[in-house]
Amino acid sequence: MAQYEKLRDYGEELLRSNPGSTVRIDVEPLCNPSSPTRQFRRMYVCLGALKQGFKLAGRPLLGLDGCFLKGPFPGQLLMAVGVDANNGIYPVAYAVVEAETMSSWTWFLKLLGQDFDIDANSYFCFISDRQKGLIPAVSKVFPRCEHRFCLRHIHENMKPRWKGELYKNLLWNCAAATTIQAFEKGMNTIKDEDKALHDWLKEIPAKNWCRAYFSGLAKCDILLNNICEVFNSQLIQGRDKPIITSLEFIREYLMKKHVVVQKLIAKCQGPLTPTATKVFEKIKSDAVHYSVIWTGGSKYQVTTHFNDHQDQRIVNVDDRSCSCRGWDVTGMPCRHAVACIWNMGLHGRGDGVPERWVDRAYWLQTWKDVYACLIDPINGMDMWPKSACPTTLVAPKYHAQVGRPKKKRKKSVVEIDELKGKKKPLEAEVEKLSEQIPTTGKMPRKGNSLTCKLCKEKGHNKRTCRNKPGVGQSQQSEHVP
Repeated sequence: MAQYEKLRDYGEELLRSNPGSTVRIDVEPLCNPSSPTRQFRRMYVCLGALKQGFKLAGRPLLGLDGCFLKGPFPGQLLMAVGVDANNGIYPVAYAVVEAETMSSWTWFLKLLGQDFDIDANSYFCFISDRQKGLIPAVSKVFPRCEHRFCLRHIHENMKPRWKGELYKNLLWNCAAATTIQAFEKGMNTIKDEDKALHDWLKEIPAKNWCRAYFSGLAKCDILLNNICEVFNSQLIQGRDKPIITSLEFIREYLMKKHVVVQKLIAKCQGPLTPTATKVFEKIKSDAVHYSVIWTGGSKYQVTTHFNDHQDQRIVNVDDRSCSCRGWDVTGMPCRHAVACIWNMGLHGRGDGVPERWVDRAYWLQTWKDVYACLIDPINGMDMWPKSACPTTLVAPKYHAQVGRPKKKRKKSVVEIDELKGKKKPLEAEVEKLSEQIPTTGKMPRKGNSLTCKLCKEKGHNKRTCRNKPGVGQSQQSEHVP
């Protein structure tokens, strides 16, 4: 309760210690403007180092998500998470709001636009779980942006009617297609299998969930909003704390994360980041099976004879594009483009090094530059500057949580099925035994062999043992004449 009174001072300390940061506090509208207090409504934080680092990353994509706060006061935590050069998470902004509504998302998105120079006519890419109020808010604030829907949540909506690996694989084949022809072929396969599922998917615009319709500005082809899920999982221990303690938990996590990544960067060598290097090595291993024909200009015909010219594509090295659209969407040369680059090197039209053609968003140097933007520490509460605002913040209306506060996120049906498939043999055996335990709570004796603790023989226990001291003598005395 008392931390809300210090919230404006906390914001002033963030601005002092981290230049370039943005801190906004919004209050509930009051009928009496002369009141000396204001009820807290929302707070937005974007640290200057994160703002600068995201602009250096060169990947205009942000995942949007929200999660509940577990404390006594109502509210939700909104977050915006980007992707760094190593395909890791890069959180850039977070906000505490009253609820996940169109109004709160619109407020959050407008502040994001001011921090990252995104206006109504700018191009940008967002990915989300289709939360309530988020889709109309994105369309209202950024009407020209690309809004991707998390494929996992589309699959979750399918589960009540279409269960099983078959439908899951059909959905993924369509979403992973990088050309419109491949997407339409996948949709026709779904139509042949189940027309109702085909009609259901047609209601979701393909531009929101299929790679064939993604543009290449984001330099990222992700279909899942896992970047927000990962960030959310790191904040579980801080979501049930008082508001300043919770906000400090987030800031300290981000500060420590930068140190961990810097240590990893210090061990890396080469032109690309470790994850990009691993992905590109697979692409190069596939490129050796292709033959190249030069047209005399900037275009090449690339063919493999393994599937009767089905995988024949056109590569334009000047535009850095391929008709398979792999290079266009990710910014990383596809297997067709790598074959062209090698052919150019053999004929003196370049050095033949494919890594030089990878977008700078994957460079090791870009990764270093991003995490060179450091988050500075702050002083204790007794050294915070006093806010000049004449009114005092008070807490929102108290809301007693029902039951014991939950620490773990509720898992979906898909996650439960995946966890069951990954059980170790010992865990599976323990579960099998637990299913045999009756409702009384007693362990079953069926299939078990008893061992006597006195004579160490099997088949009986010490209570019925005939070899314990005194039993043999008494029985023997009865037969003495």
